[in-house]
Amino acid sequence: MTLDHADTIIAAAFDKGRDLGLKPLSVAVLDAGGHLIAFRRQDGASTLRPEIAIGKAAGALALGVSSRAIGAMAAERPGFIASLGAISPHGVIPAAGGVIVVDTEGRPIGAVGMTGDTSDRDEECALAGIAAAGLRAQGA
Repeated sequence: MTLDHADTIIAAAFDKGRDLGLKPLSVAVLDAGGHLIAFRRQDGASTLRPEIAIGKAAGALALGVSSRAIGAMAAERPGFIASLGAISPHGVIPAAGGVIVVDTEGRPIGAVGMTGDTSDRDEECALAGIAAAGLRAQGA
């Protein structure tokens, strides 16, 4: 995952959000090690959005599944998911919008975390950004 990829993902995700008329969005792009490559927030985004976006992406990388799948895990095993916050340096957000980006062999190369509107719409924008960068989301 390069900075150019991250910039393209962010721009395309924001474009998708504008097309859909969404609330102000924030997006974080992390490398495979969970390190922040890029973050941007739209004007009017609320103050906790950076932490939420990073937490969605980092949590996905930490558990190897999308933050949507983590949300399903939280419904089944709430104590387990809740306990991860104390040991995860960037948190784990169990709501859609955190998507793992994979290479052609399915290995993670990074993740995108998106927040600001409904979780389903956040995820839709993240997926649009990943596609625009010529990359592939896990499970796609």
